[in-house]
Amino acid sequence: MIESKIEFTEILTDRLRLRALQPKDAHEMQAYRALPEVFQYQGCGAKSLNEVQAFIAGMANVDLSKPGWNQVGIELVNDGSLIGDCGIHILDDTRIAEFGITLDPKHHSKGYATEAVKAVIELLFSKYEKHRVFASVDPRNAPSLALMERLGMRKEGHFIESLWLNDTWVDDVIFAVLENEWKVPF
Repeated sequence: MIESKIEFTEILTDRLRLRALQPKDAHEMQAYRALPEVFQYQGCGAKSLNEVQAFIAGMANVDLSKPGWNQVGIELVNDGSLIGDCGIHILDDTRIAEFGITLDPKHHSKGYATEAVKAVIELLFSKYEKHRVFASVDPRNAPSLALMERLGMRKEGHFIESLWLNDTWVDDVIFAVLENEWKVPF
């Protein structure tokens, strides 16, 4: 079977545009990802501006049809400001995808994470024909746990001290939804 590439350009919602990261995003991305309240849940660690610039350069071509990590920016439609980013990991079995989301804390509690992740999941199921979409959440991150529940995702497991993160062992909670279970809950 030959897989054809489906070009990702952007996802547009009522208030958000999810699009490829651009060099101009580096300052904003580095600033919110270095905040202690964000960094504590990130496996990739706080990075220097040069490291973020290199990371963005490596994410220029988003391809959700083949294995690997892709990172897209989340910007406000009304002013074009970057408010966060979303990682989309296509597994070796390309019918399965993982996602993660990071928002600048000043944009929390406004429904942006729900709106962004809902759009990503819908795209993965409808356009990219994924069978299963899942997320790995640190159980200390109560807003992320609530997000998964709002999205109607199933809690599949709670792994005790299964990840080495920021020089300590942390728990990991897995949430998932299958394509035949996905009903846009909004």
